[in-house]
Amino acid sequence: MSTEVRICQCDAIDVDRVVGKERAQVVYLDPPFNVGTTFRARDRVTIGPKTRAAGPIAYVDKWPSVEAYIAWLTPRLEAAWSIVSTNGTFWLHLDHRAIHEAKVACDRTFGKSTFLTEIIWSPGNGSKARNFFGITHQTLLVYSKSKKPLFQPNEPLAREPFASTSLSMHFTNTDKQGRKYRDRIVNGKTYRYYADEGRALGSIWTDCPSMGANTPLRKESTGYATQKPLRLLERIVRTCTNDDDLVVDPFCGSGTTLVAAALAGRRAIGCDVGELAIATASARLKGEKIRFREVAPIEC
Repeated sequence: MSTEVRICQCDAIDVDRVVGKERAQVVYLDPPFNVGTTFRARDRVTIGPKTRAAGPIAYVDKWPSVEAYIAWLTPRLEAAWSIVSTNGTFWLHLDHRAIHEAKVACDRTFGKSTFLTEIIWSPGNGSKARNFFGITHQTLLVYSKSKKPLFQPNEPLAREPFASTSLSMHFTNTDKQGRKYRDRIVNGKTYRYYADEGRALGSIWTDCPSMGANTPLRKESTGYATQKPLRLLERIVRTCTNDDDLVVDPFCGSGTTLVAAALAGRRAIGCDVGELAIATASARLKGEKIRFREVAPIEC
């Protein structure tokens, strides 16, 4: 089993040159969100409100309009889509600022029939709004070239605990091994569910808090702006790939996707146009003792 990781400093628009057509089982894109600001990094060992404001620039996230942003994003979507394998999955992570326009662009670019689902992710940071209900979630659009993409429904990260009410009302049986279960009969066929296996996870994810990735108090944090939590990427990688499959992140940032892939025994390629992103991801991989190499696009 290989866990080779490659990092390439290049624009996401060239990811197809880096990877090759239809070679990636999972492609996860976490591009700029069209927030309208410049994001800076923070020294993870320094705590204080001004440490990020004084830090080095991670990336500039400014466009004159959402139309200009989508015009920039679309060719990068096309390049990323071209590397997805026939039964692989494509994940686009954005928020309310551009997710609706991006959905239209993806439907137009890939074909509306390739849309699988949307995941609502709650980072758990709370709302700062005072005049109305604040927007406290982000969205992941998922597409595939296959009607039956690779998916591991029994992977623990694809399950969540049953509600306490359900456990007390329905799981009243115990087998010889001491496991609680319930039987359901549907069309004359009996289906057995075990309490300790949990239920299939739906499209709303609340158990991957961003705080673990964005506070200098946690080892996971690199100080890189908008870093996503490892658990979020582990769920995507482990549920949608097999051992030794290739995972690609065209906007690899702090390297979370690369770490998640390597820890799961998958191969990975991360691209980013920013020097700080490449340096941060490289340092993180070294810290995790994950074997990797930096390459130029023509070498991949």
